[in-house]
Amino acid sequence: MTTLPQYRCHKEVSAVKIAEVRRDRMPLFKGFTCRGTLYMNQPASSLALQSGCGNCERCDWLASHGPALGASIVAVDPGLSPIHVDGAYLLKHDPRPGGYFVEYADGYRSFSPAEAFEAGYTRI
Repeated sequence: MTTLPQYRCHKEVSAVKIAEVRRDRMPLFKGFTCRGTLYMNQPASSLALQSGCGNCERCDWLASHGPALGASIVAVDPGLSPIHVDGAYLLKHDPRPGGYFVEYADGYRSFSPAEAFEAGYTRI
Protein backbone atom coordinates (compact mmCIF):
# COMPACT_ATOMS: atom_id res chain seq x y z
CA MET A 1 0.00 0.00 0.00
CA THR A 2 1.28 3.46 -0.91
CA THR A 3 1.41 6.13 1.81
CA LEU A 4 -0.59 9.19 0.86
CA PRO A 5 1.17 12.57 0.71
CA GLN A 6 0.66 14.85 3.71
CA TYR A 7 -0.51 18.48 3.59
CA ARG A 8 -0.67 21.38 6.04
CA CYS A 9 -3.60 23.82 5.93
CA HIS A 10 -2.77 27.50 5.41
CA LYS A 11 -6.04 29.05 4.29
CA GLU A 12 -8.31 31.47 6.13
CA VAL A 13 -11.97 30.61 6.66
CA SER A 14 -14.94 32.16 8.42
CA ALA A 15 -16.34 29.93 11.14
CA VAL A 16 -18.43 29.81 14.29
CA LYS A 17 -18.63 27.21 17.01
CA ILE A 18 -22.18 25.84 17.06
CA ALA A 19 -24.25 26.19 20.22
CA GLU A 20 -27.52 24.92 18.73
CA VAL A 21 -29.04 23.71 15.48
CA ARG A 22 -32.70 24.83 15.32
CA ARG A 23 -34.48 22.78 12.67
CA ASP A 24 -37.15 24.54 10.60
CA ARG A 25 -40.70 23.28 10.96
CA MET A 26 -43.40 23.27 8.33
CA PRO A 27 -46.18 25.65 9.37
CA LEU A 28 -49.70 24.53 10.17
CA PHE A 29 -51.74 25.51 7.14
CA LYS A 30 -55.14 27.15 7.67
CA GLY A 31 -56.84 26.12 4.45
CA PHE A 32 -57.06 23.04 2.26
CA THR A 33 -53.83 21.70 0.85
CA CYS A 34 -53.24 19.35 -2.07
CA ARG A 35 -51.73 16.72 0.25
CA GLY A 36 -53.32 15.62 3.49
CA THR A 37 -56.85 16.69 2.62
CA LEU A 38 -59.27 16.82 -0.30
CA TYR A 39 -58.51 19.05 -3.24
CA MET A 40 -60.87 19.51 -6.17
CA ASN A 41 -62.95 16.53 -4.95
CA GLN A 42 -60.01 14.12 -5.33
CA PRO A 43 -58.36 12.29 -2.45
CA ALA A 44 -54.86 13.60 -1.66
CA SER A 45 -53.39 10.18 -2.41
CA SER A 46 -54.33 10.62 -6.08
CA LEU A 47 -51.62 13.29 -6.44
CA ALA A 48 -48.07 12.06 -6.95
CA LEU A 49 -45.61 12.85 -4.17
CA GLN A 50 -44.09 16.32 -4.64
CA SER A 51 -46.36 17.04 -7.63
CA GLY A 52 -48.54 19.57 -5.79
CA CYS A 53 -51.51 21.35 -7.18
CA GLY A 54 -49.71 24.70 -7.44
CA ASN A 55 -52.73 26.58 -6.11
CA CYS A 56 -52.89 25.97 -2.37
CA GLU A 57 -51.25 27.41 0.72
CA ARG A 58 -48.87 24.45 1.04
CA CYS A 59 -47.71 24.74 -2.59
CA ASP A 60 -47.09 28.48 -2.10
CA TRP A 61 -44.98 27.72 0.98
CA LEU A 62 -43.03 24.94 -0.79
CA ALA A 63 -42.35 27.27 -3.75
CA SER A 64 -40.67 29.79 -1.45
CA HIS A 65 -38.95 27.34 0.96
CA GLY A 66 -38.27 24.21 -1.08
CA PRO A 67 -39.20 20.64 -0.16
CA ALA A 68 -36.33 20.03 2.30
CA LEU A 69 -36.54 21.99 5.54
CA GLY A 70 -33.42 23.79 6.64
CA ALA A 71 -32.21 25.02 10.02
CA SER A 72 -30.77 28.00 11.84
CA ILE A 73 -27.30 27.53 13.25
CA VAL A 74 -26.87 29.44 16.51
CA ALA A 75 -23.29 30.42 17.34
CA VAL A 76 -21.65 30.12 20.75
CA ASP A 77 -20.33 33.69 20.27
CA PRO A 78 -22.88 36.16 21.68
CA GLY A 79 -24.22 38.84 19.36
CA LEU A 80 -23.98 36.87 16.12
CA SER A 81 -27.19 36.35 14.17
CA PRO A 82 -28.27 32.76 13.47
CA ILE A 83 -27.09 31.43 10.10
CA HIS A 84 -29.76 29.78 7.96
CA VAL A 85 -28.79 26.65 6.04
CA ASP A 86 -30.96 24.65 3.63
CA GLY A 87 -31.98 21.02 3.73
CA ALA A 88 -29.22 19.96 1.32
CA TYR A 89 -26.59 21.34 3.72
CA LEU A 90 -28.17 19.44 6.63
CA LEU A 91 -28.23 16.16 4.72
CA LYS A 92 -24.65 16.48 3.48
CA HIS A 93 -22.92 17.86 6.61
CA ASP A 94 -25.10 16.87 9.62
CA PRO A 95 -24.00 19.85 11.79
CA ARG A 96 -24.00 19.29 15.55
CA PRO A 97 -23.55 21.52 18.60
CA GLY A 98 -19.92 21.73 19.68
CA GLY A 99 -18.63 21.52 16.10
CA TYR A 100 -17.98 24.37 13.68
CA PHE A 101 -19.96 25.87 10.82
CA VAL A 102 -17.30 26.79 8.25
CA GLU A 103 -17.54 29.09 5.22
CA TYR A 104 -14.72 29.25 2.70
CA ALA A 105 -13.70 32.31 0.64
CA ASP A 106 -15.54 30.94 -2.42
CA GLY A 107 -18.82 30.67 -0.44
CA TYR A 108 -18.72 26.89 0.11
CA ARG A 109 -20.21 25.97 3.48
CA SER A 110 -19.16 22.98 5.53
CA PHE A 111 -19.16 21.47 9.02
CA SER A 112 -16.12 20.39 11.01
CA PRO A 113 -16.00 18.44 14.26
CA ALA A 114 -14.40 20.50 17.06
CA GLU A 115 -11.22 18.40 17.39
CA ALA A 116 -10.37 18.56 13.69
CA PHE A 117 -11.16 22.26 13.37
CA GLU A 118 -9.32 23.35 16.51
CA ALA A 119 -6.24 21.28 15.54
CA GLY A 120 -6.06 22.98 12.14
CA TYR A 121 -7.19 26.58 12.74
CA THR A 122 -6.30 29.41 15.11
CA ARG A 123 -8.63 32.40 15.55
CA ILE A 124 -7.20 35.64 14.06
